[in-house]
Amino acid sequence: MAKRAKAIPDGYHTVAPYLMVRGADRATEFYKRAFGAEELMRMSGPDDKSIMHAEIKIADSRIFLSEEFPEMGCRSPQLLGGTAGSLHLYVEDVDTAFKRAVAAGAQVKMAVADMFWGDRFGKLIDPFGHEWGITTHKEDRTPEEICERANAFFAQMPKSRQS
Repeated sequence: MAKRAKAIPDGYHTVAPYLMVRGADRATEFYKRAFGAEELMRMSGPDDKSIMHAEIKIADSRIFLSEEFPEMGCRSPQLLGGTAGSLHLYVEDVDTAFKRAVAAGAQVKMAVADMFWGDRFGKLIDPFGHEWGITTHKEDRTPEEICERANAFFAQMPKSRQS
């Protein structure tokens, strides 16, 4: 009788993002340069050129990715005209990590700044259309402090942005 496998294999977390990209081989190389990703595995598609499934690891987290296959419902942000989600990446030094990603080809969506919730944070769009929030946690704040600082932050915003 076969030994029962673990429900969550060693090295995996309960949730793993799965990115659909146009040019999965190029995306894998970009994530290596931009975020220090390590490629763990790759499975070719039926054409032996495209990537049907790959796994990369950034620090302690795995990310799955695949080439876009619209006929199978796998659509990249480029095909859809944008992304509806964001990946949130905690790092030791957000400023250095942000500059590294920009140098690798990411576009700045929001420059790095100290935020009201206690993180130093910035946003990027990778060359494949996925949004990344990169952050370093700087200060533990209570929910009340965050709410108070958020209200002060939003009060400074132009009224047109608040509606």
